[in-house]
Amino acid sequence: MRRKGIRMTDAYVENFLNEREALNRAVLERADRVVKRLFSLDSMAYTDGALPARTKELLGLAASLVLRCDDCVAYHLGRCREMGVSTEEMMETMGIGMLVGGSITIPHVRRAVRYWRGLCGDACGSEEGEG
Repeated sequence: MRRKGIRMTDAYVENFLNEREALNRAVLERADRVVKRLFSLDSMAYTDGALPARTKELLGLAASLVLRCDDCVAYHLGRCREMGVSTEEMMETMGIGMLVGGSITIPHVRRAVRYWRGLCGDACGSEEGEG
């Protein structure tokens, strides 16, 4: 499986994405109107508007870190990678999330950095190739 800007050779990333897709399908197969609308609203919220979609994904990343939702952090990291967010931009966003969320977010940042490395491989260390 290949996603734009994501290196699918990393098993951690691939497992997360495959499980997320399968579980989303399972939920939506059984979903009522409210659940379907919430899923739709969530998708629509991250499209271009007064703020570009890229900025909204960074905001989602910071909010997810503050809420300590590793699944949400991973999702937003993937979207940020697809949108060409650099490692420096990602880390600055994580810094804001840590500032707001406090030291309890540190383990989540560790897992986020591991996930980011799985998304971009060797390109994580430099801006070159971070599209």
